[in-house]
Amino acid sequence: MNTLNKSQNKDTHTSLSPLLVLVMAIATGLAVASNYYAQPLLETIARAFNLSVNQAGFIVTTAQLGYACGLMFIVPLGDMFERRKMIVIMTALSAAGLLIIANATTLTTMLLGTALTGLLSVVAQLLVPLAATLAKPEKRGKTVGMIMSGLLLGILLARTASGALASLGGWRTIYWVASILMLVMALVLWRALPTSKQHNSLNYGQLLKSIFSLFWHTPVLRTRALIGMFSFANFSILWTSMAFLLAGPHYHYSEGVIGLFGLVGAAGALAATRAGQLADKGKAHLTTSVGLILLLLSWAAIAYGQYSVVSLIVGIIVLDLCVQGVHITNQSVIYKLMPEARNRLTSGYMTTYFIGGAIGSIASASAFEAAGWYGVCGIGALFSALNMLTWLFGYRHKIN
Repeated sequence: MNTLNKSQNKDTHTSLSPLLVLVMAIATGLAVASNYYAQPLLETIARAFNLSVNQAGFIVTTAQLGYACGLMFIVPLGDMFERRKMIVIMTALSAAGLLIIANATTLTTMLLGTALTGLLSVVAQLLVPLAATLAKPEKRGKTVGMIMSGLLLGILLARTASGALASLGGWRTIYWVASILMLVMALVLWRALPTSKQHNSLNYGQLLKSIFSLFWHTPVLRTRALIGMFSFANFSILWTSMAFLLAGPHYHYSEGVIGLFGLVGAAGALAATRAGQLADKGKAHLTTSVGLILLLLSWAAIAYGQYSVVSLIVGIIVLDLCVQGVHITNQSVIYKLMPEARNRLTSGYMTTYFIGGAIGSIASASAFEAAGWYGVCGIGALFSALNMLTWLFGYRHKIN
C-alpha cells in the first residue's frame, strides 16, 4: 500500500456555489449523453446502414467500451495534472467524435466516431471527483448526488432530444447540435471552474498500477464496483432493446415518441437525488438494500410492458430510480475512503460500472433477437439476482 500513500492532498474545500454545481451537472450530462443519442434511433440507423439488430446494438456497446477505456487510462490522470485544463480540452475534443458520427457514411466510420466520443466523454468522471473535492464533507453526498443526477439525466434525456431532432431533420441532426453544445460548454467551463491540481509524486505507470492495488486492498471498493456493474447492466439491458419493442408490431411508435420515454426515466433519476443525503446521514446500507430489492421487482412490471404501456412506464421509473439511487450511494461511500486518490477510485469503480453497461447491451440485443421482450426481461432479472447475491456476500463478510 506504500504506492497508494505517496500522494498528498490537503483536500481543502473551496466555496462550491449552487450555480457552479449546476454548471458541472449540465456539463456532466452533456458529456455522457453523447454515448446515448443512438439508442432511440437504432432501428432508423439499422435501416440506413442495412444492419441486423445485433449489429445495431454494437453501436451502443462500442460507446460503452470506449468509455470504459477512457475511465481506465484517462481519468487517473486527474490525480496527476491540473484538472480544469484537462476538463476543458477533453470537452472541446469530444465534439470531434460527434462530428465524425454526423458525417458517417459507413458502419466503420460510425463506430470510429462512437469510440472516440466515448473515450473523451469520460470528462464527466473528472467533474464528479472534482466536485467531491470542492464540497464540504457534510455536503459531499448531496453534491455528488446532484452531479450524478446530471449524468443520468444526460443519459436519459439524450434519447428524448435525439428522437425529437430525428423527427425534424433526420438521425444525424442530434450529432451536429451536440457538437456545438460541447464546444460552448468548453468555454463555459474554462470561465467557471477553479484551478485544481493534486500534489502527487506518482508517474503514469504507477497511477495505473495503483488502481489495481486499490481494488486488491479495498474490499469495500470491490463490492461497490460489482454492485454498480450489475446495476448498470440492468439499465443497459432495458434501454438497448426498448426501441425495438416500442417500434415493433404492438406499439408502432415513431423515433420522437420513443425518445419521450427518456422523460419517464428522468423522473426516476430525479427522485433518486435524496440517496446522497441519506448516505451523508449514515443510511447507505439501507438505501442499497431497498434499491436492489426494488430493482429485481421492477422487471415484473417491465415484462408486462410488452402489452401495457402503463406497466412499462412504472417499471422504467422504478428501475431508473433504483439504479441511480444505488449508484449515488456507491460513490458517496467510496469517496470517503481515500481523498488523495479520488480520481483513481473513480477510475476503478466507473470502469467496472461501464463494463457492466457494455455487457448489458450485448446481452440485451442478443436476448431480444433470440427470445423477444421476455428474453430481455429474463436476462435483466438474472443480473438483478446476481447483484443481490453480491450484496449479501458483502454483508455477511462485513465488506460492504
